[in-house]
Amino acid sequence: MSEQLQAIGRRVAELREIAGVPAASFARRIGVDEERYLAYERGEEDIPVGVLMQVADAFGVELTALLTGDEPRLHTFAVSRAGEGVRVDRRADYDYEALAFNFANKKCEPFLVTVDPDVGDPTMNRHPGQEFNYVLEGRMRIIIGGHELELGTGDSIYFDATQPHAMLALDGRPVRFLAVIA
Repeated sequence: MSEQLQAIGRRVAELREIAGVPAASFARRIGVDEERYLAYERGEEDIPVGVLMQVADAFGVELTALLTGDEPRLHTFAVSRAGEGVRVDRRADYDYEALAFNFANKKCEPFLVTVDPDVGDPTMNRHPGQEFNYVLEGRMRIIIGGHELELGTGDSIYFDATQPHAMLALDGRPVRFLAVIA
């Protein structure tokens, strides 16, 4: 368990408790079973980005507040310099960097994602909304709802994120892509 995962879980639990919402009720609201939800709160299990977005929306906070403990403050524009986005240490198989972490009232969440080769079997994700991926470097296999496609540098895909999906690096090299979740 990473410290960041535990901190995110504590923030989620605190928001739920402040709102006076029972864990079982909130778990149903976001579409996960109660045991999994409680594992999220304890920091024992990774919380998918889509679920974090649902939690943030339910409690009227920004995703950044869940990830970092700080509310975003910028309203006109926010610049993320190369390598200076907020690292999101959530999953062993994906490295996320939040690119608009300090912009308030976002309509989408952009991330720079790196997937290393040889991570084993892919972890399937699903979350509310839609997702756009644009490959910046490398090649990847993307699995979406039983379909498998290969994407290379400059390729993009837009998809229904409620479908189970996963990304795998190909050719023994990492793949880096821009992921925009709305």
